[in-house]
Amino acid sequence: MLTRRSLCNKALLAVAIASFSFSALVQAEVGAPEKEELKFGFIKLTDMAPLAVAYEKGYFEDEGLYVTLEAQANWKVLLDRVIDGELDGAHMLAGQPLGATIGFGTQAHIITAFSMDLNGNGITVANDIWQQMKANIPVGADGKPVHPIKADALKPVIDKYRAEGKPFNMGMVFPVSTHNYELRYWLAAGGINPGYYAPLKGDSSGQINADALLSVTPPPQMPATLEAGTIYGYCVGEPWNQQAVFKGIGVPVITDYEIWQNNPEKVFGVSSDWAEKYPNTHIHVIKALIRAAKWLDENNNANRNEAVDMLSRPEYVGADRNVIANSMTGTFEYEKGDKREIPDFNVFFRHNATYPYYSDAIWYLTQMRRWGQIPEAKPDSWYMDTAKKVYRPDIYAIAAKELIDQGLMQASDFPDFGKEDGFKAPQTQFIDGVTYDGHKPNDYLNKFKIGLKGDDKI
Repeated sequence: MLTRRSLCNKALLAVAIASFSFSALVQAEVGAPEKEELKFGFIKLTDMAPLAVAYEKGYFEDEGLYVTLEAQANWKVLLDRVIDGELDGAHMLAGQPLGATIGFGTQAHIITAFSMDLNGNGITVANDIWQQMKANIPVGADGKPVHPIKADALKPVIDKYRAEGKPFNMGMVFPVSTHNYELRYWLAAGGINPGYYAPLKGDSSGQINADALLSVTPPPQMPATLEAGTIYGYCVGEPWNQQAVFKGIGVPVITDYEIWQNNPEKVFGVSSDWAEKYPNTHIHVIKALIRAAKWLDENNNANRNEAVDMLSRPEYVGADRNVIANSMTGTFEYEKGDKREIPDFNVFFRHNATYPYYSDAIWYLTQMRRWGQIPEAKPDSWYMDTAKKVYRPDIYAIAAKELIDQGLMQASDFPDFGKEDGFKAPQTQFIDGVTYDGHKPNDYLNKFKIGLKGDDKI
């Protein structure tokens, strides 16, 4: 557990607030935080970095906030503690605020005004599975496998297991995790059915009609579970793919950057009640996180080595420094010795990474519908309405404008708030070549061969 309270900094902040010019007050600046002592939760993954940086660099204190950062046992515990008020907010899976708000699993209105990062995940398979897959993967002039590796190469392996009556088990971190949806997307693009949920029938396994059986494993336990043979592969965030390489127990076959280029990953989530009770506090938190995200990416990732040192400490991720650096510094190692340049594997600020786009929320909702977590058809308007309940670019814009007015950021660092509608242009860089337009979620669902669409039910 981490705590920091600087009376000196607090006194300086009080002086600064008292000395605001009359013109600044006329512009109705955001008020002082209603709550100063805060506790935020996180899971031990490299993409919790904005929280660590905001703490270590004093950005929280600059906002008059005195923060405790506390690692959580798993995503369910983290969400429950935010709902119960034991945590003021947390590093969350992007699907968690959406899933909770629509009542899949736990019912609670959770919102996010800050996207923590893009990309950062990978899919790893056990060494034996990799050897079987390699026969189905073309080799380049350098003698190395041609990337990206599609699930087509895994399908004959899974077919063989099924013919022998053996279940093909794979791990992901949580039912509403990006990892679940990315793994399912990759498998389905290769003709492998990852199974369906049927909440109306009380079936939360997600394994109905599945060719590959996906189940939940907490991120830090992924390598050990793979090594034990309980699962044959998994989708997880870093550093737990690179850990498999370092331990010599598995091979990452694809990153999420290759499944969906610059996909949104984690968010910072709070309860709707908390945001209504502490609106100024919320804005100050978002300001600190925006500054942290920029620090992580600025000057062409010049600060990443310092960030790696920070994250390797036991109170944060607690993995070997070299394991964390393998992905955080612009490279990614697949088969041992096959290290490749992926400068955007971890993005925290570039490409408007911190902005909470409605279209990102809607993509997650389409995947919830595709795999049965949303059991019945919904009109396009429902997707839009739900996104607006959960994703709050209005709060983000207030925080960003404050930073600009204070000279801490520039307008060019952000979307044009006067024109921004919360939707990215149609995205084409998916591994299956399917185009996603957030304005047309049902049309998008209709494009997939595997998955629920229209009035389909399980």
